[in-house]
Amino acid sequence: MIMSVGRLTVFAALLASIMQVAFSRGAGDRCFCQVTGNLDDCACDVETIDAFNNDQLFPKLQKLLESDYFRFYKVNLDKPCPFWTDNNQCGMSSCAVQPCSPNEVPEGIKSSNHKYKRRFKVSHPMDFLTVVCSEKTREALQNWNLHDDEAERFCVIDDVESPDAQYVDLLLNPERFTGYKGPAAWQIWNSIYEENCFKGKSFVNWRLGKRAFYRLISGLHSSINIHLSARYLMDDNWFQKKWSHNVSEFQQRFDSELTAGEGPKRLRNLYFLYLIELRALAKALPFFQQSSFQLYTGQPRKDQAHKELLLEVLRLADTFPLHFNENSLFAGDEKEAGKLKEDIRLSFKNISRIMDCVGCFKCRLWGKLQTQGLGTALKVLFSRRQIDDLTKPNVPRPAFQLNRQEIVSIFNAFGRISTSIKELKNFRSMLADFR
Repeated sequence: MIMSVGRLTVFAALLASIMQVAFSRGAGDRCFCQVTGNLDDCACDVETIDAFNNDQLFPKLQKLLESDYFRFYKVNLDKPCPFWTDNNQCGMSSCAVQPCSPNEVPEGIKSSNHKYKRRFKVSHPMDFLTVVCSEKTREALQNWNLHDDEAERFCVIDDVESPDAQYVDLLLNPERFTGYKGPAAWQIWNSIYEENCFKGKSFVNWRLGKRAFYRLISGLHSSINIHLSARYLMDDNWFQKKWSHNVSEFQQRFDSELTAGEGPKRLRNLYFLYLIELRALAKALPFFQQSSFQLYTGQPRKDQAHKELLLEVLRLADTFPLHFNENSLFAGDEKEAGKLKEDIRLSFKNISRIMDCVGCFKCRLWGKLQTQGLGTALKVLFSRRQIDDLTKPNVPRPAFQLNRQEIVSIFNAFGRISTSIKELKNFRSMLADFR
């Protein structure tokens, strides 16, 4: 296909900028995206993560995320922004989300929401009340349980029973560059980073908490920027839309010389986020090993095969040799550490609310899913005792629970980070071709 003069000029300018930066370095210089060595706050190195993710975990995880249970996500994209009224909506077709029609979602998924609500069985003294008490009392007991769930969460979860909530096929609505940028997009990220404000008596705990929070947000921001650079709209005409890797865009976001030295730090924060979510998945293994847990879609053979694949992914995650130690961030005074955890929880809940202010609906979809996934990962990390109870035989009703929204989000969120680590390898290869 013949490229227009204007498009050819833009392409030539992009190519020139790439070559200028690439050849400005000596032949022996290491690429800016070749992050190496130990990560701050962790007893792990980048090379170990690259090998583990790219060669072992990534292929299995991607296969799992293509299954029906994980590809259909119920979300409310019509919630109003709770923080400001000037919410400019993206009018481009690339910003739109195509929801599922009723017959596209497996019946088992549509009917499975109730499977993850707490059920009362007459196996505990309190359960007797659910049989003999009035409907009003039973409703109050349900509300108490919902309050308990909400108190444990690090994010706001959409009400899946709302008429505005719709199922979305994540495979048919992939995360990629939509053209949503400028002041509206910057307002979102500025608001997110401004949540990094904690109060505490212990300067050490405050500093560690603030640093960890910033690194998580920066890592998420970096991961999203890698996705947008890897699936960039490179050709848009009457005949086709073509998304592919935009090396120049990647450089603009991460090259040390073009970011005042910040780019490589952002990439290191991506690896930090990877370790956090990998650790959470490994710690959640006892929950998913329960015989009562099923990836229910209404297709018994496939459901069982996918649960076996899920457990294979989690057991592989558990074998990672240099897991992050979350306890190191909250050492010292127990009361002060508890206050810091609560500050982080409330800050992440606010970030999940900010996602309802994103003007691009596809960006809002993936922003809500990834912040919910990170929030669920933090919920897992801070529920060690409750998860340990799952392995004890005489606990009638373990306190730790995950609903379907949390399960779908934590795996897909980690899938996005895993993809970012994999895409870094691709960008390194492309940049090497210009050297």
